[in-house]
Amino acid sequence: MAYSAMMKKAVGQVRGALAEAGIRRQDSRFAEHGEHAPAADAPTVLVACSGGRDSMALAAVSHIVCAMLGVHCGAVIVDHRLQPGSGEVARLAAARCKGLGLDPVIVRVIDVKAIESGRSVEDAARQARYEAIVEAASDLHASAVLLAHTRDDQAETVLMDVLTRSAGIDALAGMPSAFVRGDIRFIRPFLDVTRAQTTAICRELGIEWWDDPTNGDAFETDEPLPQHYPLRSRVRHTLMPYLSGFFNGDVPAHLAQAARVASADRDFLELETDDLYRQAVRFKVDGAAAVMRVDALFEAHSAIRRRTIARVLARLDVPFSLRHVLSIEALVTDWHGQGAVSLPSGYSVNRQKHVIRVCKNGFYANCGCTGQD
Repeated sequence: MAYSAMMKKAVGQVRGALAEAGIRRQDSRFAEHGEHAPAADAPTVLVACSGGRDSMALAAVSHIVCAMLGVHCGAVIVDHRLQPGSGEVARLAAARCKGLGLDPVIVRVIDVKAIESGRSVEDAARQARYEAIVEAASDLHASAVLLAHTRDDQAETVLMDVLTRSAGIDALAGMPSAFVRGDIRFIRPFLDVTRAQTTAICRELGIEWWDDPTNGDAFETDEPLPQHYPLRSRVRHTLMPYLSGFFNGDVPAHLAQAARVASADRDFLELETDDLYRQAVRFKVDGAAAVMRVDALFEAHSAIRRRTIARVLARLDVPFSLRHVLSIEALVTDWHGQGAVSLPSGYSVNRQKHVIRVCKNGFYANCGCTGQD
């Protein structure tokens, strides 16, 4: 089958992303014409599929690429049960993935409402989704999970983070092209592919998809979405087109390009943070508490010190904001006997002489957060 230039670009993006992860052609047979079955012990790649146009396009392209490489290609579908009919949406997505040839195709059902609060519904759903995907990927010993975030998603993320998070270079850098969570490698091969292109890929291959009603696709392009729609949907439907018209240019492309530049700076800061993290931080009781050395934090640059504090909170799975990080930093740089810093999820942070302790409230005696080092 002769592919369009757009399809060839998408194939190249997926193939390049897998190569960067060390997933390459398994045998010379797969350079030859014809269909060849992957070996039983060949790597497995999973596509996280919602059934939408982006993830269906990624599923199709990934299956093509994996067939070229002699790699197993499957899919994992998560039913959040947040909308009526979500089970049917998941069933259709699974059927379409199987129809494309993906195998295995796994559907995981999660209960977002059962997750401990302290986060928005969107954040809680995201956390639960990743946990379900990590579990499925671990069960299958998958080498990687592919996520279908596009260039448009990246631009929206940068814009929202810059305007709402005050997260410095991390906000500008947007979503990383690859990361590890729960020992599973996640890859975003479509960050240079637009939503219009994934739509065109689906149409070229005759693939049907599901449109999430919360995206606001039923509204006219010049009709703003109501405030009760998700922020990302309102940014996508209302704000981004307005900005592109206001500046008379492709704002999503400019934001995505800025993210690529900023991500290199973020990578350097992360390497510097690795050194301080190893030097200054230790955990107790299976990660339920952390102890940070004041002297090492004090000597570090503020950018690296704040990143280290944020990394500790993330490791403990504590929701936090810049305000929390700055308050903890003040225990290092502006110590005058102030009290504990209270955090969400029942954690607090105290300075005791030469160490700063992050502990679950009510467990100080058990987690080693009393006494002196």
